[in-house]
Amino acid sequence: MHIHPLITDTATLTELCSRLAKSPYVAVDTEFMRENTYWPELCLVQIADANEAAAIDPLADGIDLTPLLDLLVDNEDVLKVVHAGAQDIEIVHNLTRRTPHPLFDTQIAAMALGMGEQVGYSNLVESMTGVKLDKGARFTDWSRRPLDKRQIDYAIGDVTYLIQIFPRMLDKLRATGRGAWLNDEMERIADAANYVNEPELSWQRIKVPSRKAEVLGRLKAIAAFREREAQRKNLPRGRLIKDETLADIAVHPPRSQGDLAKVRGLAASWAGNEIGARLMSALEGAAPLSDEEMPPRDDRRPGLGKDGALVADLLKLLLKVRSKEADVAPRLIARTDDIDALAAGRRDGLQILEGWRYDVFGKDALALIEGRMGFSVKGGKMVMSELS
Repeated sequence: MHIHPLITDTATLTELCSRLAKSPYVAVDTEFMRENTYWPELCLVQIADANEAAAIDPLADGIDLTPLLDLLVDNEDVLKVVHAGAQDIEIVHNLTRRTPHPLFDTQIAAMALGMGEQVGYSNLVESMTGVKLDKGARFTDWSRRPLDKRQIDYAIGDVTYLIQIFPRMLDKLRATGRGAWLNDEMERIADAANYVNEPELSWQRIKVPSRKAEVLGRLKAIAAFREREAQRKNLPRGRLIKDETLADIAVHPPRSQGDLAKVRGLAASWAGNEIGARLMSALEGAAPLSDEEMPPRDDRRPGLGKDGALVADLLKLLLKVRSKEADVAPRLIARTDDIDALAAGRRDGLQILEGWRYDVFGKDALALIEGRMGFSVKGGKMVMSELS
């Protein structure tokens, strides 16, 4: 495989992308920094096919990434191979409002091959090639220039091994007949809706010790305020206001802007500056959370009573048994939300009652719920048996 020098100009990038566009698949990875910003700062892009690999410097003066982005989001003939690619996809989405497509994520594929739910890249490479990767450059500040040869070699290694691993995984998936199992998962991670940060929904990530509609309405308003301010200033949301400070303000709202000086976690300057005024305006405009938006009383088991929760626990035990027998990660078969929905009586629109998931797990899950099958222990192992 030919390894190119670091690409820092548009002409060389255009030529590379023109060649890669003729390949059936490419491996893609990124290096970025986000410790000091809201939006991740793209610092390096690595890309490879079976013949060549390169690192691209998006921080190079005058470089235009359009040829690369066109290859990733517009070229449907080239499969983009990533590993645990959510953050790489997020970066492309931030730049284009679209996502790479079609996609193949080797971490998800590993779930179908019985390699665990979140196998790391280094472990995957070692498992499939026998090579132990050098992790020495893992904590590099990728925004600093110049990058030395060791850093670039380390970064390019992420795609040179990925391009070797992909066809081997594909062969195993074909041999086991599990390639089709991954189609909906790959489409799910490519859904652009996953990478949109909606300020009006940001309150749902914050824990607050109250279920009062007034408190949650204030939390929704000020969490949306924080998200917009963080986006506008390009600052990490927690650096602007920490979650616990937002929760405290929602529960104990200040009566005036001057009282912001007393809020733990806020600088005293908020009592008189413009951002403090905007925070107070968000509080004053907050309406109680509507009934439709109120979270369920038991966030862990939404919509389930005590009996339903016990049924869900039995289904999860069955999932462990069936996933072990099939040698596939449980999360690829069924998600907690689907299991809880099934236990609560829902039958329509559940993936676990369709296709291969139904064959592996769903049909037995229904039999268990309907009292046609039960658990027993034989030879020290948990098994399912029909009930007479």
